[in-house]
Amino acid sequence: MIDAVGNPQSLLLLGGTSEIALATAERYAARRALRVVLAARPSPRLDAAAARLEGVGATVMTLPFDAAQVSSHPETIEKAFADGDIDVTLVAFGVLGDQEKAWADHTTAVELAQVNYTGAVSVGVLLAGALQQQGHGALVALSSVAAERPRRSNFCYGSSKAGLDAFYTGLTEALRPCGIRVCVVRPGFVHTRMTAGLTPAPLSVTPEQVAEVIVDAVAHGREQAWVPAPMRFVMSALRHLPRPVFRRLPI
Repeated sequence: MIDAVGNPQSLLLLGGTSEIALATAERYAARRALRVVLAARPSPRLDAAAARLEGVGATVMTLPFDAAQVSSHPETIEKAFADGDIDVTLVAFGVLGDQEKAWADHTTAVELAQVNYTGAVSVGVLLAGALQQQGHGALVALSSVAAERPRRSNFCYGSSKAGLDAFYTGLTEALRPCGIRVCVVRPGFVHTRMTAGLTPAPLSVTPEQVAEVIVDAVAHGREQAWVPAPMRFVMSALRHLPRPVFRRLPI
């Protein structure tokens, strides 16, 4: 169970090699004994992620997980919950890809949509059922400020995140009567492997800064969070700009 100050005993990371997910687990592990389930494609990166968390005292189990292989998701989620309740689940997988290629290449576009949206919906439905069955828990979905108003430079990615965002925002309301808390976290530009080589946008943040917001949001039962916090007001302004003005912005 999550204790009185918001610290869980168990954590499921879907996208278990995500730098944001691992930073979140480290923050929790520094506070109390933590059992972590890392779900990701088997690789040296997954092995390194497990070793990293074991190094800070967490008890770690790894599970094979491929966001695009939705037929395997029921078995993955069943195994994740087989050893006991999961207090906090973090949906942290996603791909950015080559945005110019994405809108012109069928295979690239479909893969991006399958991972970022279809995969996220698939696990969201399964997690909702598992959390209702155990009767408690928190679910955090990593969205993006790109979901709020997709731009010409990243509209394939932004549209897939918009779908994820809408689904988990709706899931927040669907699970509210059951006492299951859902939080949609919308980071701006984050310095990770995925964004390596890209020019950082204003108000860029680190995985550790996103992790701090996630932990705080879970502790306080927040349903939405922006990273950094001023992004909420930036995106509110951008959403309401007329299209002729918006398309002139260098974003």
